[in-house]
Amino acid sequence: MPTSQVRPSPAPLLKPGETVVLFDGVCKLCNGWARFLIRHDRQRRVRLAAVQSPEGQALLAWAGLPVDQFDTMAVIRDRHYWERSDAFFEVIAQLPALWRPVNLLRIFPRMLRDWAYDRIALNRYRLFGKYDTCLLPDPDHEQRFLKAPL
Repeated sequence: MPTSQVRPSPAPLLKPGETVVLFDGVCKLCNGWARFLIRHDRQRRVRLAAVQSPEGQALLAWAGLPVDQFDTMAVIRDRHYWERSDAFFEVIAQLPALWRPVNLLRIFPRMLRDWAYDRIALNRYRLFGKYDTCLLPDPDHEQRFLKAPL
């Protein structure tokens, strides 16, 4: 299992056992990752939240992560959160067994995995592009995104 950080209280806005993936809503690569998860997570084991959304901001603050600089993906469940390559592997663990061979990449030391992750994350706008605003989910995918109760 990837290594998680632990907070003293459960994450806000989440039901017990619910997993949320925080992603940069203006990053084209990150949006592609979100669409990939929607397509392949047929059991709906993960929900999504853009870091720029009120829900994403609340979860970033809860985890003690920056709320104005988004250089990593985060995965949050209960009192735990994962970042960088550990977050990636935590998401892969939630997908159907077809995707489990990707976990073989964990043979590389975390320092090397996170270094490669950071190279992509820090250059993602230049390499893949950026939207001017966060894209809104398609109506049929809207329930996959975390929404604070009204």
